[in-house]
Amino acid sequence: MAEYIVTAKQDLAAARSAWLDSLAAERRMADLTVEAYERDTRQFLAFLTGHLGEPPGLSDIADLKAIDLRAFLAARRNDGVGARSLGRGLAGIRSLLRFLERRGLANAAGATAIRAPRKPKSLPKPLTAADARRAISAHEQLAEEPWIAARNAAVLTLLYGCGLRISEALGLTADQISERSEPVLRVAGKGGKTRLVPVLPAAVAAIAEYKRLCIYALEPGKPLFRGARGGTLAPAIIQREMKKLRSALGLPDSATPHALRHSFATHLLGRGGDLRAIQELLGHASLSTTQIYTGVDTERLLAAYDAAHPRARGAA
Repeated sequence: MAEYIVTAKQDLAAARSAWLDSLAAERRMADLTVEAYERDTRQFLAFLTGHLGEPPGLSDIADLKAIDLRAFLAARRNDGVGARSLGRGLAGIRSLLRFLERRGLANAAGATAIRAPRKPKSLPKPLTAADARRAISAHEQLAEEPWIAARNAAVLTLLYGCGLRISEALGLTADQISERSEPVLRVAGKGGKTRLVPVLPAAVAAIAEYKRLCIYALEPGKPLFRGARGGTLAPAIIQREMKKLRSALGLPDSATPHALRHSFATHLLGRGGDLRAIQELLGHASLSTTQIYTGVDTERLLAAYDAAHPRARGAA
């Protein structure tokens, strides 16, 4: 790690160096995380120097109050630092103070009492209906072997057509969906919670085509989707294939397998789908989790208004 000038008395600077060494050696934190914690605590010590009128030492840290930490966060916020960076900075300071507390050198209660700044919820980024249809089309898949192209199309169709998580789609067994089975799929979601999801005819057809072309025997009770060597298909394979599709089809960077699940919910809501029903289909434990999609729909509505209404842009 590069050497930096730290505005702190020798006793505190030495204790901080020991803490940073422990992050890498004992807790095996990633180098980038250690660098971020170093930078955040260096900024904190620089703030305390101005706040106290002199470089802080261990005695100053021992008497640190919650109000001092709030003043630091407020100063950083005034500098334009976002909630995510503020939260990480507070986590680094807490880690340092707990390290000192275990050695009887400080009290971390003040830092523990402060809540991390609330991060603004980012809205899901669904695909347009046209882009989603292109992404799941068997004709658009880039795999050289027909059975793998059909497999990828079937998996992506389940994500968009049924709103499954990728882990849920890849956890299906060979006998769960067939042309003779009921058009309802029993899915084991997060926490082992089971839900019923309707299966569209398009999804049934995509899976039937994959089964017809698959070069491996798909036995009842065994994984439906197989890797190139016959093992259980890994999520990373589908994520990699979706990345290739983004490039080939000119899709946005937000076009990921999980974005197809977002698209499922957003497109249902945009066509008048009931929020409670969508919650059940997605397997969300709380309605508030599903309600985030109303923000996506509102954002699209406002964008359409801004683009089309004659007075939206201040026109006469």
